[in-house]
Amino acid sequence: MDRAGDAGKLKGRMAKLSIKDLPLAGKRVFLRVDFNVPLAPGGQQITSDKRIRASLPTIQYALDQGAGVVLASHLGRPKGKPHAEMSLAPIARRLSELLGQDVKMAPDCVGQAVEAMLPGPKEVLLLENLRFQPEEEANDPAFSKHLASLCDLYVNDAFGTAHRAHASTVGMIQFVPQAAAGLLMEQELRYLTMVTRNPERPCVAILGGAKVSDKIEVIQNLARTVDKLLIGGAMAYTFLKSQGHAVGRSLVEEDKIPLAKELLLEFGVKIVLPIDHVVAAEFKAGAEHQTVENIPSDKMALDIGPRTVELFAAEIAKAKTVIWNGPMGVFEMPPFDRGTVGVAKAVAASGAVSVVGGGDSEKAVKSAGVADKISHISTGGGASLDFLSGVALPGVVALTSK
Repeated sequence: MDRAGDAGKLKGRMAKLSIKDLPLAGKRVFLRVDFNVPLAPGGQQITSDKRIRASLPTIQYALDQGAGVVLASHLGRPKGKPHAEMSLAPIARRLSELLGQDVKMAPDCVGQAVEAMLPGPKEVLLLENLRFQPEEEANDPAFSKHLASLCDLYVNDAFGTAHRAHASTVGMIQFVPQAAAGLLMEQELRYLTMVTRNPERPCVAILGGAKVSDKIEVIQNLARTVDKLLIGGAMAYTFLKSQGHAVGRSLVEEDKIPLAKELLLEFGVKIVLPIDHVVAAEFKAGAEHQTVENIPSDKMALDIGPRTVELFAAEIAKAKTVIWNGPMGVFEMPPFDRGTVGVAKAVAASGAVSVVGGGDSEKAVKSAGVADKISHISTGGGASLDFLSGVALPGVVALTSK
């Protein structure tokens, strides 16, 4: 993938301050990161350090500029109380290894013990899980002020939490002189802004997943922007049923059929639906299956069929920009992963600027072995979905404008 070529297509400057705009030397920076990593049972072993690695360029940049870095993140859903198995201590250990320097671990995220440990230039302190305090998710002003007192400047590099108006993502920003986007946040916003507001054409969006209701706003917003909208996954069957097609026992949201009809009326020429389906009598791995154009009444569709993969691939091959969110079938359950893998390979082969959002789509491009050929894989499922829906992200809105 020609990343330099992609960078040249990222037109326009970002409207918010970047960490590169801040005077960091000798300053203490509060860096909101997304260290919500998967842990093995017991909470001591990290099973994937991908999110930690994603934050390294911003952390290293701040250190190289002579800043002291206060790192803050949530982990899991502790519901406002300390839980030993959701401590960030294992992350401090892993981060020390990755940075090649000591990362001090704070016993809490605010208080005198934390203040006594604050880092000097080129030092790093990791605060304990922000969500051990109920005031974090409540966006409490007093707690926000406490967090802000730990730093001179603020940087948000946690795109995955940018759709949450919490103390560490929104509340504390009013108490700091400048708040900027980190390098990862900046990259996310550049790519997502480009593909939704200024895409090279033809622009193709691929949407999958189970429910139309989860993606109504995404469908409506993207349909206005893109040249073609390819719909797969279980949500396609609500659309097909709205057209009068037999869908057997496939997952359908009956209450969304009128909405699907409206969307097809408004955007019909842009929307492309599956023309064949991989069906089975039961929902289980290795179930006896067949490919059909008309779904029998006793079967359910669990994947798009090979003719649909070809149809979608032909549209993707013409594209200069591709946006993808959601799998084409029950891709975690072979053999119903073939449609998703086929689409992933088509996106990789297209040479288009491609942005993949959401955890399932990311797993799909990885299982297809083409992740290195995707221009940008978003680190934030919920945040990228909100962005694609046209929703302003509170954690981005709050940053200082250029």
